[in-house]
Amino acid sequence: MSQHFLGFGLGLRTDHFHDVLEQKPDLDWFEVISENFMVDGGKPKYYLHSIREHYPMVMHGVSMSLGSTDPLDMDYLKRLKQLHDELQPEWFSDHLCWTGLDGVNAHDLLPMPYTEEAISHCVERIQRIQDYMGRRMLIENVSSYISYAESGMTEWEFLREVTDRADCHILFDVNNIYVSARNHDFDPLDYIKGTNAERVRQFHLAGHTDYGDYVIDTHDHDIPDPVWKLYKEALMHFGPVSTMIERDDNIPSLEALMAELDIARRIAADTLTEDQLTPRYKEAV
Repeated sequence: MSQHFLGFGLGLRTDHFHDVLEQKPDLDWFEVISENFMVDGGKPKYYLHSIREHYPMVMHGVSMSLGSTDPLDMDYLKRLKQLHDELQPEWFSDHLCWTGLDGVNAHDLLPMPYTEEAISHCVERIQRIQDYMGRRMLIENVSSYISYAESGMTEWEFLREVTDRADCHILFDVNNIYVSARNHDFDPLDYIKGTNAERVRQFHLAGHTDYGDYVIDTHDHDIPDPVWKLYKEALMHFGPVSTMIERDDNIPSLEALMAELDIARRIAADTLTEDQLTPRYKEAV
Protein backbone atom coordinates (compact mmCIF):
# COMPACT_ATOMS: atom_id res chain seq x y z
CA MET A 1 0.00 0.00 0.00
CA SER A 2 1.53 3.29 -1.13
CA GLN A 3 1.77 6.17 1.30
CA HIS A 4 0.86 8.36 -1.68
CA PHE A 5 -2.68 6.94 -1.97
CA LEU A 6 -5.23 9.79 -2.04
CA GLY A 7 -8.43 7.84 -2.63
CA PHE A 8 -10.95 8.64 -5.37
CA GLY A 9 -11.28 12.00 -7.09
CA LEU A 10 -12.59 13.98 -10.04
CA GLY A 11 -11.26 16.51 -12.48
CA LEU A 12 -12.37 19.94 -11.28
CA ARG A 13 -14.41 21.62 -14.02
CA THR A 14 -15.98 25.08 -14.23
CA ASP A 15 -19.49 23.59 -14.50
CA HIS A 16 -19.18 22.22 -10.97
CA PHE A 17 -17.47 25.07 -9.08
CA HIS A 18 -20.62 26.26 -7.35
CA ASP A 19 -21.99 22.78 -6.62
CA VAL A 20 -18.72 21.64 -5.07
CA LEU A 21 -18.71 24.54 -2.63
CA GLU A 22 -22.42 24.19 -1.85
CA GLN A 23 -22.61 20.41 -1.58
CA LYS A 24 -19.11 19.46 -0.35
CA PRO A 25 -19.36 16.09 -2.17
CA ASP A 26 -17.95 12.98 -0.54
CA LEU A 27 -14.83 12.56 -2.60
CA ASP A 28 -11.18 12.58 -1.63
CA TRP A 29 -9.42 15.00 -3.99
CA PHE A 30 -9.55 17.02 -7.19
CA GLU A 31 -7.27 17.23 -10.19
CA VAL A 32 -6.98 20.68 -11.78
CA ILE A 33 -5.75 21.55 -15.26
CA SER A 34 -2.69 23.69 -14.51
CA GLU A 35 -3.00 25.99 -17.51
CA ASN A 36 -6.53 27.04 -16.54
CA PHE A 37 -5.22 28.70 -13.38
CA MET A 38 -1.78 30.01 -14.33
CA VAL A 39 -3.07 33.58 -14.12
CA ASP A 40 -2.80 36.35 -11.54
CA GLY A 41 -6.41 36.46 -10.42
CA GLY A 42 -10.04 36.33 -11.47
CA LYS A 43 -13.13 34.35 -10.58
CA PRO A 44 -11.71 30.90 -11.47
CA LYS A 45 -8.81 31.47 -9.06
CA TYR A 46 -11.27 32.51 -6.35
CA TYR A 47 -13.18 29.25 -6.75
CA LEU A 48 -9.96 27.27 -6.96
CA HIS A 49 -8.63 28.52 -3.64
CA SER A 50 -12.04 28.24 -1.98
CA ILE A 51 -12.32 24.59 -3.01
CA ARG A 52 -8.69 23.96 -2.06
CA GLU A 53 -9.59 24.81 1.53
CA HIS A 54 -11.74 21.64 1.64
CA TYR A 55 -9.95 19.13 -0.63
CA PRO A 56 -6.43 18.00 -1.53
CA MET A 57 -5.49 18.72 -5.12
CA VAL A 58 -3.08 17.60 -7.81
CA MET A 59 -2.03 19.67 -10.84
CA HIS A 60 -2.20 18.25 -14.36
CA GLY A 61 -0.63 20.03 -17.33
CA VAL A 62 -1.36 19.69 -21.05
CA SER A 63 1.23 21.92 -22.73
CA MET A 64 4.66 21.30 -21.21
CA SER A 65 5.65 19.58 -24.49
CA LEU A 66 8.21 17.30 -22.89
CA GLY A 67 9.17 15.66 -26.17
CA SER A 68 9.52 18.79 -28.26
CA THR A 69 12.87 19.86 -29.71
CA ASP A 70 11.98 23.48 -28.89
CA PRO A 71 13.74 24.85 -25.79
CA LEU A 72 11.88 24.40 -22.52
CA ASP A 73 9.51 27.31 -21.96
CA MET A 74 10.92 28.81 -18.77
CA ASP A 75 8.15 31.41 -18.58
CA TYR A 76 5.64 28.57 -18.54
CA LEU A 77 7.61 26.75 -15.84
CA LYS A 78 7.84 29.93 -13.77
CA ARG A 79 4.05 30.34 -13.83
CA LEU A 80 3.60 26.64 -13.13
CA LYS A 81 5.85 26.86 -10.09
CA GLN A 82 3.98 29.92 -8.85
CA LEU A 83 0.69 28.03 -9.02
CA HIS A 84 2.33 25.04 -7.38
CA ASP A 85 3.52 27.21 -4.50
CA GLU A 86 0.00 28.62 -4.10
CA LEU A 87 -1.87 25.31 -4.14
CA GLN A 88 0.69 23.02 -2.50
CA PRO A 89 -0.63 20.05 -4.52
CA GLU A 90 0.15 16.45 -3.73
CA TRP A 91 1.97 16.26 -7.08
CA PHE A 92 2.04 17.70 -10.59
CA SER A 93 1.96 15.91 -13.93
CA ASP A 94 2.09 16.26 -17.69
CA HIS A 95 2.18 14.03 -20.77
CA LEU A 96 4.95 12.06 -22.45
CA CYS A 97 4.44 13.75 -25.81
CA TRP A 98 5.13 16.86 -27.84
CA THR A 99 2.57 19.58 -28.53
CA GLY A 100 4.17 21.80 -31.16
CA LEU A 101 7.16 22.88 -33.20
CA ASP A 102 9.02 26.16 -33.71
CA GLY A 103 6.87 27.88 -31.12
CA VAL A 104 3.58 26.83 -32.75
CA ASN A 105 1.19 24.96 -30.43
CA ALA A 106 -0.69 22.17 -32.19
CA HIS A 107 -3.14 21.96 -29.26
CA ASP A 108 -2.85 18.19 -29.36
CA LEU A 109 -0.89 15.56 -27.44
CA LEU A 110 1.31 14.07 -30.14
CA PRO A 111 3.04 10.72 -29.56
CA MET A 112 6.78 10.20 -29.45
CA PRO A 113 8.86 7.88 -31.62
CA TYR A 114 10.03 5.05 -29.39
CA THR A 115 13.76 5.36 -29.90
CA GLU A 116 16.88 5.59 -27.75
CA GLU A 117 17.42 9.16 -28.94
CA ALA A 118 13.91 10.15 -27.83
CA ILE A 119 14.45 8.49 -24.45
CA SER A 120 17.62 10.48 -23.80
CA HIS A 121 15.96 13.69 -24.96
CA CYS A 122 12.90 13.28 -22.71
CA VAL A 123 14.95 12.16 -19.70
CA GLU A 124 17.17 15.23 -19.88
CA ARG A 125 14.17 17.57 -20.06
CA ILE A 126 12.28 15.84 -17.24
CA GLN A 127 15.33 16.04 -15.00
CA ARG A 128 15.68 19.76 -15.68
CA ILE A 129 12.00 20.32 -14.92
CA GLN A 130 12.20 18.34 -11.69
CA ASP A 131 15.30 20.25 -10.62
CA TYR A 132 13.52 23.53 -11.28
CA MET A 133 10.30 22.49 -9.51
CA GLY A 134 12.17 20.90 -6.61
CA ARG A 135 10.25 17.61 -6.73
CA ARG A 136 9.47 14.64 -8.91
CA MET A 137 6.69 14.82 -11.46
CA LEU A 138 4.26 12.29 -12.93
CA ILE A 139 4.38 11.44 -16.63
CA GLU A 140 1.19 10.32 -18.41
CA ASN A 141 0.94 7.92 -21.34
CA VAL A 142 -1.06 9.45 -24.21
CA SER A 143 -3.54 7.92 -26.61
CA SER A 144 -2.19 7.67 -30.16
CA TYR A 145 -3.45 7.30 -33.69
CA ILE A 146 -0.19 7.03 -35.65
CA SER A 147 3.06 5.11 -35.25
CA TYR A 148 6.61 5.90 -36.39
CA ALA A 149 8.67 3.67 -38.67
CA GLU A 150 11.71 4.59 -36.55
CA SER A 151 10.26 3.13 -33.33
CA GLY A 152 12.39 0.24 -32.10
CA MET A 153 10.44 -0.74 -28.98
CA THR A 154 6.91 -0.85 -27.58
CA GLU A 155 5.28 2.15 -25.95
CA TRP A 156 5.40 0.53 -22.52
CA GLU A 157 9.12 -0.21 -22.90
CA PHE A 158 9.65 3.42 -23.86
CA LEU A 159 7.63 4.67 -20.88
CA ARG A 160 9.52 2.40 -18.51
CA GLU A 161 12.94 3.52 -19.76
CA VAL A 162 12.07 7.22 -19.61
CA THR A 163 10.58 7.11 -16.11
CA ASP A 164 13.29 4.84 -14.68
CA ARG A 165 16.16 6.93 -16.05
CA ALA A 166 14.54 10.26 -15.15
CA ASP A 167 13.52 8.92 -11.74
CA CYS A 168 9.97 10.26 -12.08
CA HIS A 169 6.56 8.71 -11.49
CA ILE A 170 3.75 7.56 -13.78
CA LEU A 171 0.20 8.79 -14.28
CA PHE A 172 -1.28 5.63 -15.76
CA ASP A 173 -4.19 6.51 -18.04
CA VAL A 174 -6.28 3.35 -18.36
CA ASN A 175 -8.53 4.72 -21.09
CA ASN A 176 -5.58 5.88 -23.20
CA ILE A 177 -4.15 2.38 -23.12
CA TYR A 178 -7.45 0.89 -24.23
CA VAL A 179 -7.72 3.45 -27.06
CA SER A 180 -4.15 2.90 -28.27
CA ALA A 181 -4.47 -0.88 -27.99
CA ARG A 182 -7.50 -0.79 -30.28
CA ASN A 183 -5.85 1.59 -32.73
CA HIS A 184 -2.52 -0.27 -32.90
CA ASP A 185 -3.71 -3.82 -32.28
CA PHE A 186 -1.74 -4.72 -29.17
CA ASP A 187 -2.81 -6.45 -25.96
CA PRO A 188 -3.41 -3.85 -23.23
CA LEU A 189 -2.49 -6.44 -20.60
CA ASP A 190 1.04 -6.47 -22.06
CA TYR A 191 1.17 -2.73 -21.37
CA ILE A 192 0.07 -3.21 -17.77
CA LYS A 193 2.51 -6.05 -17.15
CA GLY A 194 5.35 -4.12 -18.79
CA THR A 195 4.95 -1.03 -16.60
CA ASN A 196 7.02 -0.55 -13.45
CA ALA A 197 4.43 -0.76 -10.67
CA GLU A 198 6.74 1.04 -8.24
CA ARG A 199 6.42 4.25 -10.26
CA VAL A 200 2.63 4.37 -10.72
CA ARG A 201 1.04 7.05 -8.51
CA GLN A 202 -2.26 7.85 -10.23
CA PHE A 203 -4.91 6.39 -12.54
CA HIS A 204 -7.00 8.28 -15.07
CA LEU A 205 -10.37 6.86 -16.11
CA ALA A 206 -12.42 8.32 -18.96
CA GLY A 207 -14.75 7.60 -21.83
CA HIS A 208 -14.02 7.71 -25.55
CA THR A 209 -15.71 7.64 -28.95
CA ASP A 210 -15.65 4.27 -30.73
CA TYR A 211 -15.86 4.45 -34.52
CA GLY A 212 -15.42 0.72 -35.02
CA ASP A 213 -12.16 0.70 -36.99
CA TYR A 214 -10.58 3.23 -34.64
CA VAL A 215 -11.17 4.88 -31.27
CA ILE A 216 -10.73 8.55 -30.31
CA ASP A 217 -9.97 9.70 -26.76
CA THR A 218 -12.71 12.32 -26.41
CA HIS A 219 -13.55 12.34 -22.67
CA ASP A 220 -17.17 13.04 -23.57
CA HIS A 221 -18.82 9.72 -22.68
CA ASP A 222 -19.36 7.64 -19.58
CA ILE A 223 -16.64 5.08 -18.91
CA PRO A 224 -17.49 1.97 -20.98
CA ASP A 225 -17.29 -1.63 -19.80
CA PRO A 226 -13.98 -2.46 -21.54
CA VAL A 227 -12.25 0.40 -19.69
CA TRP A 228 -13.76 -0.71 -16.38
CA LYS A 229 -12.46 -4.24 -17.05
CA LEU A 230 -9.00 -2.86 -17.81
CA TYR A 231 -9.14 -0.80 -14.61
CA LYS A 232 -9.76 -4.02 -12.68
CA GLU A 233 -6.72 -5.60 -14.35
CA ALA A 234 -4.64 -2.54 -13.47
CA LEU A 235 -5.70 -2.78 -9.83
CA MET A 236 -4.75 -6.45 -9.77
CA HIS A 237 -1.28 -5.62 -11.06
CA PHE A 238 -0.52 -2.30 -9.35
CA GLY A 239 -2.58 -2.53 -6.16
CA PRO A 240 -4.20 0.57 -4.60
CA VAL A 241 -3.56 3.66 -6.74
CA SER A 242 -5.18 7.11 -6.50
CA THR A 243 -8.00 7.06 -9.05
CA MET A 244 -9.95 9.84 -10.75
CA ILE A 245 -12.38 10.40 -13.61
CA GLU A 246 -11.75 12.87 -16.44
CA ARG A 247 -14.71 14.46 -18.22
CA ASP A 248 -14.10 17.35 -20.61
CA ASP A 249 -17.19 17.56 -22.84
CA ASN A 250 -20.88 16.69 -22.54
CA ILE A 251 -20.23 17.24 -18.84
CA PRO A 252 -22.97 15.71 -16.67
CA SER A 253 -24.10 16.81 -13.25
CA LEU A 254 -21.79 16.48 -10.28
CA GLU A 255 -24.15 13.83 -8.88
CA ALA A 256 -23.83 11.75 -12.06
CA LEU A 257 -20.05 11.87 -11.91
CA MET A 258 -20.11 10.93 -8.24
CA ALA A 259 -22.25 7.91 -9.12
CA GLU A 260 -19.69 6.91 -11.75
CA LEU A 261 -16.90 7.34 -9.22
CA ASP A 262 -18.78 4.96 -6.93
CA ILE A 263 -18.38 2.29 -9.61
CA ALA A 264 -14.61 2.72 -9.36
CA ARG A 265 -14.82 2.39 -5.60
CA ARG A 266 -16.84 -0.83 -5.86
CA ILE A 267 -14.49 -2.36 -8.41
CA ALA A 268 -11.52 -1.55 -6.19
CA ALA A 269 -13.21 -2.98 -3.09
CA ASP A 270 -14.08 -6.19 -4.98
CA THR A 271 -10.64 -6.56 -6.58
CA LEU A 272 -8.06 -5.80 -3.94
CA THR A 273 -7.05 -8.28 -1.27
CA GLU A 274 -7.65 -7.83 2.43
CA ASP A 275 -3.94 -7.14 2.91
CA GLN A 276 -4.17 -4.22 0.47
CA LEU A 277 -7.28 -2.78 2.11
CA THR A 278 -5.54 -0.78 4.83
CA PRO A 279 -7.65 1.56 7.02
CA ARG A 280 -7.05 4.52 4.67
CA TYR A 281 -8.18 2.52 1.67
CA LYS A 282 -11.18 1.00 3.42
CA GLU A 283 -12.28 4.53 4.30
CA ALA A 284 -12.05 5.57 0.65
CA VAL A 285 -13.91 2.60 -0.77
